[in-house]
Amino acid sequence: MSAVNDSLVMARRNLIRMTRIPEMILFGLIQPIMFVVLFTYVFGGSMQIGNSTDLDVYKNFLMAGIFAQTVTFATASSGAGIADDMHKGLIDRFRSLPMARGAVLTGRTVADLVQTALTLLVLALVALLVGWRPGSVDSTNFAKILGGFGLLLLLGYAFTWIGALIGLSVRTPEAATSGGLIWLFPVTFISNAFVDSSKMTPWLRHIAEWNPFSATVQAARKLFGDPGLSPSDAWPMQHPVWASVIYSVLIIALFRTLAVRKYRRTAS
Repeated sequence: MSAVNDSLVMARRNLIRMTRIPEMILFGLIQPIMFVVLFTYVFGGSMQIGNSTDLDVYKNFLMAGIFAQTVTFATASSGAGIADDMHKGLIDRFRSLPMARGAVLTGRTVADLVQTALTLLVLALVALLVGWRPGSVDSTNFAKILGGFGLLLLLGYAFTWIGALIGLSVRTPEAATSGGLIWLFPVTFISNAFVDSSKMTPWLRHIAEWNPFSATVQAARKLFGDPGLSPSDAWPMQHPVWASVIYSVLIIALFRTLAVRKYRRTAS
């Protein structure tokens, strides 16, 4: 309970800091909104999903991918924030306090999760304005829609631990931002987020179908009532909800362990 308390205190500290720098939240909202508009109206008319090139079909297909991209791109800000604290010497101050070693990192990732949830809420409203329509909203389907957003946030939280490890491994916030983004582009684009993976070259399609990012996107589509993709034999595409949960939990377990170990070595 002491470790949980310490983590909540650090999360509160990071949330207060975010509210005092509103540009961080504003710029975090602008980028995903731009992606929604650009992909919907610039590329939407030329995209084929299944056998359809209808723009409305692509809108419903696209939004789960945009949501997933948004939550994973929070990785870069998480890594940059931790690197900034390291660079300014705040980590050394935290070391002198009687607190759990992992609380600094857990507090940071929880605060980033809260910010990501707010961004996702605004983005969902924008998506509704441009024509995204999840399945008919009764009590059962509404629970599934919430479950889809829950899986997206779980993936985002898992990826922030990757960002935490990157932030602890570099010397400057600029390097953390670059290092946090450079690997995200192949992860998000070699996937089923923006195109039907069945249209890809076979070897690339297999990578996309086993990509943890693709599993969460497909799980969200399924829970939103829009499976969208052509049938696939890959296990993550046949059982996307389970695959999404398993992938996210494994990423959290692995990278939290590595990040806390790195923090302890850095602070020793």
